[in-house]
Amino acid sequence: MKTVHKQAKRIVLSILLFAVLFSVTACLPGDGKATVASPAHFLWGVWHGWLAPLSLVISIFDDNIRIYEVLNTGFWYDLGFYMAIISGFGGLSLARRKNRRDG
Repeated sequence: MKTVHKQAKRIVLSILLFAVLFSVTACLPGDGKATVASPAHFLWGVWHGWLAPLSLVISIFDDNIRIYEVLNTGFWYDLGFYMAIISGFGGLSLARRKNRRDG
């Protein structure tokens, strides 16, 4: 009985993970949402910074996807993008340091 429950739980989690990844890929840089008339702004910069690792992997297979949106508002997009990159990877390094001290 427990193995059936575990298998069902794994299937549901796998479906949810796939759905989230599929939804997130709709918002990658270079997807055509940003135009000259409506460039990517600060919040898109933050979002694209968070998705940069995923964008890098997908860009290997799809030439239209990039890590960085070329059609952006300039400084504000850049600020959001780099804030997300630094906070994401900086957070990982802080977690590693904490684990080293504890162990």
